[in-house]
Amino acid sequence: MNKKLITNFLVMLLVLFAFIPFGVSADAASNDVTRADYVKELVESLDVEIGDGSSLAFKDVSKDLAPYVEKAVQLKLIKGKTATTFGPDDKLTRQQAFVISARGLVSENASLTVLEQFKDADQIAAAYKQDLANAVAANILQAFEDNTIRPRDYVTKEQMESILERFVAEYKAPSTGVSVNLQILGTTDIHTNLANYNYYLDAPSSELGLANTATLIEQARAKNPNTLLFDNGDLIQGTPLGSYKALESVLKPGEVHPAIAALNALKYDGGTLGNHEFNYGLDFLDEVLNDAKYPVVNANTYDAKTKERMFTPYVILDKEVVDSSGKKHTLKVGVTGIVPTKIVEWDAIHLAGKVEMQEPVEAVKEVVPEMQKAGADVIVVLSHSGIGEDTYVKGAENVGYQLAEIDGIDALITGHSHLTFPGDYKDLKDVDQEKGTIHGVPTVMAGSYGSHLGVIDLKLEQQGSEWVVVDGKGSLQSIKQEGLQPSTTVLEAIKEAHDGTLSYIRQPVGETTAPIHSYFSMVQDDPSIQIVTQAQKWFIEQELKGTADEKTPILSAGAPFKAGSRNNPLDYTNIPVGPLAIKNMADIYHYDNTVATIKVTGAQAIEWLEMAAGIFATIDPTKSEEQNIIDAEARSYNFDVLDGLTYQIDVTSPAKYDRRGNLTDEKANRIKNVQYNGKPIDLKQEFIIITNNYRVGGSYGATFKNADGSNITNYAYENRQAVVDYIMANKTINPAADNNWSFVPFPANTKVIYLSAKDAQKFIPAGSGIEYLEDTEAGFAKYLIK
Repeated sequence: MNKKLITNFLVMLLVLFAFIPFGVSADAASNDVTRADYVKELVESLDVEIGDGSSLAFKDVSKDLAPYVEKAVQLKLIKGKTATTFGPDDKLTRQQAFVISARGLVSENASLTVLEQFKDADQIAAAYKQDLANAVAANILQAFEDNTIRPRDYVTKEQMESILERFVAEYKAPSTGVSVNLQILGTTDIHTNLANYNYYLDAPSSELGLANTATLIEQARAKNPNTLLFDNGDLIQGTPLGSYKALESVLKPGEVHPAIAALNALKYDGGTLGNHEFNYGLDFLDEVLNDAKYPVVNANTYDAKTKERMFTPYVILDKEVVDSSGKKHTLKVGVTGIVPTKIVEWDAIHLAGKVEMQEPVEAVKEVVPEMQKAGADVIVVLSHSGIGEDTYVKGAENVGYQLAEIDGIDALITGHSHLTFPGDYKDLKDVDQEKGTIHGVPTVMAGSYGSHLGVIDLKLEQQGSEWVVVDGKGSLQSIKQEGLQPSTTVLEAIKEAHDGTLSYIRQPVGETTAPIHSYFSMVQDDPSIQIVTQAQKWFIEQELKGTADEKTPILSAGAPFKAGSRNNPLDYTNIPVGPLAIKNMADIYHYDNTVATIKVTGAQAIEWLEMAAGIFATIDPTKSEEQNIIDAEARSYNFDVLDGLTYQIDVTSPAKYDRRGNLTDEKANRIKNVQYNGKPIDLKQEFIIITNNYRVGGSYGATFKNADGSNITNYAYENRQAVVDYIMANKTINPAADNNWSFVPFPANTKVIYLSAKDAQKFIPAGSGIEYLEDTEAGFAKYLIK
């Protein structure tokens, strides 16, 4: 915000420095300015509202100074010396000021020979020479009358007052009166939910679908024609429609993928790639993208052989807008995007040796200045990465919070986590839920499956020949609106693929003699997991015949993919006794994962289970009030059951690993009484665990990967296809849970609670000890687990 005004301020600052009268040395002055002096004077001069300083990461700032430093950081006027130190008592030298200026104004390096004209050039710090040469070439740095530049002199208080007086006059200068309200719309994680249709229920739905979101898009455009529309990735995978076009009626050259057809029809202005865009390989992705009538950007994916970026890192869009007086202008909008680096592990079968990744934060830091140099008035980042934590760890999957800290970004569209913003992430510092900003940057995360539309409203003012973003807000619109009708634009664009998908999912594959549901899959052994682990074992046993591992014990891992995930009371599997169709298979195994195996020891198998048990909260045996057994932030797909072993889980014990698989208590032990073939497990015996590419490629299963990967085998065969083939081979199946795991009995006085769907009360197994208590908010119900 007001970045160009700040640049003007730096120019004034440096010009003033260049004309300090000859013979007056800042070194000799008794009133040198410290960083603390300067920041407090600056913020007070701007007459802006300050906070309490609580979001500040610097550890060396006093409580009294913190609100001023906090505001200066929010306004992007200053940075710290490091992430945690500000250096409030440090004095500001001329060379430091010129470095700031040169890096903000100069894009090409000048020859160092330009410094030779100054008598005291040898006093310039080696690390600063290039920046000062750039400043000279830009005519920013000029010599005193004695042909010196005095790089190590300090700024005095008198000079500071003059600087601030000029700066404030410029900062508060009235604009030309010309302003533009630019609206940026964002969708994310559509996952081929294009129609307003639930393929698993084989019924229309008002709860999901780009066709529903498109109606909100059309309404938003009608209110403000100064609108840009972007998609944030995870577009081509996720429902039977996605599988149909990738694996059944495979996309042909020249054929437009239905997801691309829908976005083309809605006239999207741009998009980026999500991790699931890579699920079907690079050739398929190329075939999908070559029909897009909008640019697709990604800045952090590289060709492993050429070391060149694989996709267009950014674009500059010329957007015609109408100002407040009705006059037309053209704004230059820079757009870039990123994807998690873990795609090379998650989809190693497709990407190993072909793709290399750059850290998203570093990639965006590189391309933002390039977009600025190209004349961007507004910069938008499409981040297929969750907002994450306020502490940055290299290699982190979710870095939206850190991206918002990068200078130059005006709007941030995030996703990947299937959460919402504004809404979620209330506990992070420097987050304004009401205004929808992170570190002052308007930000949106529009849920998943088309559930929301992200809306960023930016106000730009024309200041001279420049456009400056002076305000911004992020908000969400939900498709759950009375009377909302799906867009015919989308439905017509995808009609052929939609109809083909319906025929595909209705194909029969066999029958089940037991119901398959996931209502209690987190608290007892479950049929929706049992069928998966049975099918995986059936497939791998065939693959291992005649190999050295034919007799190696097999453990089959399965997790509940649909268990009310992310606060969705409709997200459960429920298949009655009787015929099974393809649509049921997609309901049982929700993702297009591929089969992978990993060889481990018995001790490692126990650790695998300890990690899985991290999804449970710790039950206090001394409390008699209700305690929820599930960690509220846990994801059901991280709860692996290992069929082939019998064991118990003690949730009164502290968790050894947190819900992400990070070691938190080395001495903790939740997994009890582990047996194989009715005997205590041999900790040194080798086992083969059957799992999927995501588990061995980045989530906690990767913990057990050998350095050379020699204990992992990836198969070009989907886990879901294993279920289909298993049922077709057996015709009739019995997926009833074998109850290979259970909880260690809870203390008698405890009230352990589990949330599931309201309808789950109809499916409480006899003798399970589960008791329905009452309905709760948001469509769930409360159950007592005994």
